[in-house]
Amino acid sequence: MKSNNMNEKSNEKMETKKKNIGGGHAQKIFAEKAKDTKGTLKRLAKGYLAEHKWKLIIVFIFAIASTIFTIVGPKILGKVTTEIYSGIVKKISGVGGINFDYILKIVIILVVLYLISGLCSLIQGLIMTNVSQKLTYKLRDNMSKKIHKLPMNFYDKRSKGEILSIVTNDIDTFGQSFNQSITEVITSICTIVGILVMMISINIPMTFISLLILPVSTIFLKMIVGKSQKYFKDQQNILGDVNGQVEEVYSGQQIVKVFNREEEVLKEFKENNEKLYTAGRKSQFMGGLMHPLMTFISNLGYVFVAIIGGYLTMMGKIQVGDIQSFIQYNKQFTQPIREMAQVLAQLQTMVAAVERVLNFLDEPEEEDSKSNPVDISVLKGNIKFDHVKFGYNPDKIVVNDFNADIKEGQKIAIVGPTGAGKTTIVKLLMRFYDLNGGKITIDGYNIKDFKKGDLRRNFGMVLQDTWLFSGTIKDNIKYSKPDATDDEVIEAAKAAHVHHFIKTLPNSYNMILNEETTNISAGQKQLLTIARTILANPKILILDEATSSIDTRTEIQIQAAMDNLMKGRTSFIIAHRLSTIKNADMILVINNGDIVEQGNHEELLEKKGFYASLYNSQFDEVEEY
Repeated sequence: MKSNNMNEKSNEKMETKKKNIGGGHAQKIFAEKAKDTKGTLKRLAKGYLAEHKWKLIIVFIFAIASTIFTIVGPKILGKVTTEIYSGIVKKISGVGGINFDYILKIVIILVVLYLISGLCSLIQGLIMTNVSQKLTYKLRDNMSKKIHKLPMNFYDKRSKGEILSIVTNDIDTFGQSFNQSITEVITSICTIVGILVMMISINIPMTFISLLILPVSTIFLKMIVGKSQKYFKDQQNILGDVNGQVEEVYSGQQIVKVFNREEEVLKEFKENNEKLYTAGRKSQFMGGLMHPLMTFISNLGYVFVAIIGGYLTMMGKIQVGDIQSFIQYNKQFTQPIREMAQVLAQLQTMVAAVERVLNFLDEPEEEDSKSNPVDISVLKGNIKFDHVKFGYNPDKIVVNDFNADIKEGQKIAIVGPTGAGKTTIVKLLMRFYDLNGGKITIDGYNIKDFKKGDLRRNFGMVLQDTWLFSGTIKDNIKYSKPDATDDEVIEAAKAAHVHHFIKTLPNSYNMILNEETTNISAGQKQLLTIARTILANPKILILDEATSSIDTRTEIQIQAAMDNLMKGRTSFIIAHRLSTIKNADMILVINNGDIVEQGNHEELLEKKGFYASLYNSQFDEVEEY
């Protein structure tokens, strides 16, 4: 089972890397497409680009200006060639020579034109970078705000990797592609039109010959892409398998060695590596044909242009410098067309990325508006579940008819087999989800009459999985109460039985916690989360499997800390280890979303029912072990 999960994770990780296989050719062949390109671009323009329209207009003007000044250059340079040629002919004939003053003027004009072109390009680049960065900032800001407004059922339907990919990869893709693609599209279109005009102004027949290269190139390009696409896909898929196996074997190296599976692992890797080599060789060969083939076809065009240009010069219809200018334009003409193909693929990926971001921002938010919300300061902690009915999907109910009446300050244990609905009950209590039927009240007030933020402020939660962020121990404890004083933090740590341990650490409460912190055990991390909850001073407490993965000695320490935490508070304890809830005021035994038994530990054992069966089975397992 673990191996399958590893393969799935490995393949997921490889999806973002596969696009780069085969270099630029692979990216040309494979372009991710949006589901509604037109609608996405329209929304992007109205919602984000409209506020930058003047900047974009300036970018458009300067991009055109930069291109025009660059395009005019070769034709002016052709005049230099013509003058040199004419001067040499005159010199040989003995009737004159080269007019260097004329050439100098042309060179100065060219330098000025190229300087203006470079300046225009610099200005439009700076403005475009500013616009793209502001758009990226706004999208990230909107995404960050949105994440905190989404209901919990949104996260149930999507993997963490998918959400992280949207927040990071998709926004980065949009920012980079937008900055590069928009200016490249403008420049390429202007270049193609401008060069075509300049070529026609020199000679129409030569222009016609140059244009014939395009359909010929397209036919050959289509043939190569059609054959190479299969090999690139194979290469991507096999690379995912190879990397998945490497990650799997690396993480499970101990198991491989224990069962002497080295030979089999090497054999499997060799087979996959051979397949990858074959697919990679074929894909790279086919992809590598593109450039030399396009170059060969382009060179053929230059040859025909040179022959016809020479003939026309002899006929006196064009000048020598015009041939040089035309060949330069001919070379430049195919470049923007190739760039446009790449840019269009990049734009498709950009639109697909921004479409996912906008769809994320369109997700319905968690409603938390109440005209006259209940004042939470009056609450004491009396909770009643009244015929509660709930299902994560309306057609699949997991809590059928849950009823319970809990008094303030009571310790309520919720037990039952896996999937019985224990954690679901507390999620409903905190309004992570809304009920399908029935109601939950706190001190007689329906939980729907509270603002969700106010309601949750009354709860403190300690989970099985400890959540600590990169920062000092003090900051982690103060997470529940940012304005707490140092004395309050220390008192909370003492109540959680973790103060002494903290004082033994380097820098004490100012020690930085991060992924590399190895001198803090799981139990000590749990004590820090308990200290955090104690500092929050909630009226209602939820302990969800807080000691399930802790050794017996640490459990005793954590249990003492939790006893301090539960004093005077209504507490819900979810536990698989039934020995930890013997002193609960009431035990709710849940199975299939309903309470099947309730009472204290002794009462439930005397009934010799479902609870007694669960309790005794745990001790039977221990004895067998």
